[in-house]
Amino acid sequence: MAGVAPLIELSAVGKTHRNGGLPVTVLEDVNLNIYEGEFVAVVGASGSGKTTLMNLLGCLDRPTRGRYRFAGEDVAALDADRLAELRRRSFGFIFQRYHLIAAATVTENVEIPAIYAGRSRLRRRLRARQLLTQLGLADRLDYRPQQLSGGQQQRVAIARALMNGGRVIRADEPTGALDSKSGADVMLRLKALHGAGHTVVLITHDLQLAALAERRVQLLDGRIVHDSGSLPRPPRASSQRRIVVRGRSLFADMLEAATMAVRSLRVNLFRTVLTLLGIMIGVASVVAMLALGDGSKRQVLERIEAMGTDLLVVRPGARNVRTPEEIASLVAEDAEALAALPNVRRAVPEFTGGVVLRAGANDYTTTGNATTGGYAAARNWPAASGSFFSDDDVKGYAPVAVLGRTAAEAVFTNGEDPVGRYVLLNNIPFQVIGVLAAKGASAAGADMDDVVFMPLTTGRMRLFGRRYVRAITVQVADVQRMEETAAAVAAALEARHRKVDFQVRNMASLLQTATATQDTLTLLLGSVAAISLLVGGIGVMNIMLVSVTERVREIGIRIAVGARVVHIMLQFITEALVVSAVGGLVGVAGGLAAAWGAARFGLPVAYSLAPVLLAFGSAVGVGLLFGYLPARRAARLDPVVALAAE
Repeated sequence: MAGVAPLIELSAVGKTHRNGGLPVTVLEDVNLNIYEGEFVAVVGASGSGKTTLMNLLGCLDRPTRGRYRFAGEDVAALDADRLAELRRRSFGFIFQRYHLIAAATVTENVEIPAIYAGRSRLRRRLRARQLLTQLGLADRLDYRPQQLSGGQQQRVAIARALMNGGRVIRADEPTGALDSKSGADVMLRLKALHGAGHTVVLITHDLQLAALAERRVQLLDGRIVHDSGSLPRPPRASSQRRIVVRGRSLFADMLEAATMAVRSLRVNLFRTVLTLLGIMIGVASVVAMLALGDGSKRQVLERIEAMGTDLLVVRPGARNVRTPEEIASLVAEDAEALAALPNVRRAVPEFTGGVVLRAGANDYTTTGNATTGGYAAARNWPAASGSFFSDDDVKGYAPVAVLGRTAAEAVFTNGEDPVGRYVLLNNIPFQVIGVLAAKGASAAGADMDDVVFMPLTTGRMRLFGRRYVRAITVQVADVQRMEETAAAVAAALEARHRKVDFQVRNMASLLQTATATQDTLTLLLGSVAAISLLVGGIGVMNIMLVSVTERVREIGIRIAVGARVVHIMLQFITEALVVSAVGGLVGVAGGLAAAWGAARFGLPVAYSLAPVLLAFGSAVGVGLLFGYLPARRAARLDPVVALAAE
């Protein structure tokens, strides 16, 4: 009928491939109009260009020259995503080898075009089951393709072609892999689709099958040599269901990609587990190492803080000068002078030396510390029972002693309270007036509770016989002025001694140094663990590249039925993210379990949320980073080449 525009219009179309750098012309000067509702059979011998023509008609390939218009729209002006939209909106594909995805069920295979069309899960599931039921596969809905016969698989392919409406059914040798009975059944169904108003384009080399079409186009050496009828006719009333293609949010696409990712990963479960193992080990290492590093840091800092961070410790001997063990450069009078300085709360002299502690039949060698009454306050060391001696005891040369927890338990083994009892220090009797609370280990790891305190005067006269002291502990009032006070202490001592024969140690600076050192060690531990996480990420990329290689045909199928570049990218990136996220979660649990086990063996462990989030976030980031390259490679595959892959 005059005035009816063709649905498909090819004008002087040619296609040239390159084979080893040499141009090979497959189609030359093809002019073909196909109208809505026609049943056209394209026939020709092998190598005549039939498949290339079919790929051009289905927008899987582009002509080298000439013009292709579909429904009046120039296909050459469409980018990859708009071509994908055109395929899923207007074309249904039936392939000779069925091209079903082995990992998906029959219903899931039929649903694929509707996924990319943005249809809801429920609606597409109902339509897929309806189509399969109409094609006689109601009892095979949840089967895998390999569980079906060839004829049944081709019927699944027909249902998939109709999923989005199938305005144009493109059938490429649909009976080539079937027996005669199954082939006849497929042709009857194509005739029925034509009768329902679908435009059917059949590629075949079988002239008997071509005779079932109402129009035959013969190709020879890439040219049309015969066309049985190209006159336009008014399209028949169509009963086909037209599906509206809608856009969909990125979140919805990601959910669909995650579902497909889990399905694909489940197919190669053992390989997936091995890939997970690399991420698991990396994340577990990061979590466990950082927990141990933070625990060690906290333990060291707690020990330093237990010694006091508002203290300046003055010791005899010049810094960086080798001196004898016994140095008589500090005396108790120096402490009295320092106590009078601004911002100094108290200055406490100390003389330490080894003593033998005896109580009843128990002897114990410990450290004796002769000091003044301000020691306990300066060190923030309260008494668990009794009290610390006073300055009056110092002035009165009182034979009293205060025991550290370890020393007390060493000689009073029956659990009795030592307060009020007498002990011998180097065979000299002292009365115990207090037992200090447990202090723990020092920053150097020494037991701070393994000590006995006595007044400075008593210890100096009756135990050690020394007038000088071995240290002066200066407690400052305002820690913000610590450096200023340290300088004042050094200046005062230098003025008294007329030389620098002492060292002033700032405990706050020691804390900062220890913090920096522990941070460096923690960073080192975390870096070592991060290397294993990086290795796990490389394993993810390797497996994803293998997966892309193995699933080239699947990718071609998805592109053919309407998947855009972003869909393919999302699918493979999501697979990498699923592997990394699951491996990250299991790794976090494993790392926490390893840290718990280390704590059970007495190692210092500190649990915090930051390392867990860091490790898991790194795992997800690794998955995203190393999944991108395989995903990009998959999205760039040529659908024609992908569909031809074995």
